[in-house]
Amino acid sequence: MNQLDPDESATARLPGRVPHSLSRGRVFRYEGWAADAERGILTCRYSVDGREFAERVRLVPGPRWDTDAAQAAARLVFLLAGVSYYKTAAPPVIDLGPTALTEAELAFLRDFYLQGLGEFAYRNNLDLSGLRIEARLADAPQTAEPAADRQRALVPFGGGIDSIVTVERVRQRADAALFVVSRPDDRFAAIEQPAAVTGLPVVRAEREIDPLLLRSAELGFLNGHVPVTGILSAIAVLAAVLGDRDAVIMSNEWSASVPTLQYQGRPVNHQYSKSADFEAAFRGVLNGNPQYFSWLRDRTELWVGREFAALEQYHGSFRSCNKAFYAERARRLDHWCGECDKCCFIDLILAPFMPAEALRRIFTPSGEPLDDPELAPKFRALVGAGAKPFECVGEVSECRAAVLLAARRADRTGCLLLQDLAVQVASWPDAPSAADAAAMLAPTGNEQGANFIPAGYQ
Repeated sequence: MNQLDPDESATARLPGRVPHSLSRGRVFRYEGWAADAERGILTCRYSVDGREFAERVRLVPGPRWDTDAAQAAARLVFLLAGVSYYKTAAPPVIDLGPTALTEAELAFLRDFYLQGLGEFAYRNNLDLSGLRIEARLADAPQTAEPAADRQRALVPFGGGIDSIVTVERVRQRADAALFVVSRPDDRFAAIEQPAAVTGLPVVRAEREIDPLLLRSAELGFLNGHVPVTGILSAIAVLAAVLGDRDAVIMSNEWSASVPTLQYQGRPVNHQYSKSADFEAAFRGVLNGNPQYFSWLRDRTELWVGREFAALEQYHGSFRSCNKAFYAERARRLDHWCGECDKCCFIDLILAPFMPAEALRRIFTPSGEPLDDPELAPKFRALVGAGAKPFECVGEVSECRAAVLLAARRADRTGCLLLQDLAVQVASWPDAPSAADAAAMLAPTGNEQGANFIPAGYQ
């Protein structure tokens, strides 16, 4: 989810570009970071051409802040959180100042910027390929023993079907707690309500973004998507270390690795920091303490949809609608909007496995998206007959399989939009067969689906 960066729109967006008329900065600098153990506050400082920014992350105070593991985790938050401030002017040079990086960290950070900001660059008509990162080289750390499997897991929780399914699987194997990040004194009902249904303890962090980012338009900053899941992952790692937990367990499935589009011969992936590439690289710089892995990496969204359909206790509380996560409280909806790309995708991926009437109740009062013929362009985009939205939605073949499976249900024969989509999808030479759909409901076997789940959590 991307609720925690004010420049990221929570509205549905189709691929498109804006003319670039704003000047880029010259140098982005990492000024330094400091941890206040007594108050449990990490402060990260950055600057662009003399304009200074500060971000604060609040977690539980205590002596564990002074451990080597906590200091290393705090430093990692500092490295990844900088991307939100770099993008204000997107200069060609990043200066790490006094912060030295290993060669592995330098390669990881460069990929995090170039791939994580791929959508930002595309939408703002920028070329970041020449980005130069200036940093002193540090010696590679000694190989550390991976954290012992104590089955004390921290599960970042966004209230959607992916994290709900992960929680219900992990809690059977581990002492699990949810992890939720919010702005100071602000919580999202769409997260809090399903979190309460789990009955599990919640570990919280508050991320206070520099208020200058809230004035981006006024100050002439560049706006756009950042790889916020990467930042939240680093904060989760710090929370796990402070809480003496051995694992951070994500809920990123295999389709998160599939690019949204290709641009100038390079992939642009809205979900880069949920991808297998990011997961592997992030694990490399963590050095196994704590363990970091996705529970769903070898699963499809279709599999997740089937699993979630059986978790009826959550059907009245979950809400993946974009408009539930607006930064401005006055604009947030307390119900599904029934028309954004996320609403359409969730409806489609659950339609093969849930009664039509149950889904209509979920989308009350706005109405179920599949009942609205005006939303046909959004559904066609999901199945590949239009530009894929820059959203956290499933891969095209999954959506096509969902259409064909849902259209066969007896309670969907009167859904004209769905039946029309099914006719269109079935006419394509690469339409998924029954065997293809069955394969999507089992663990995947391709390189994007390889998982890192350690033995103790299998």
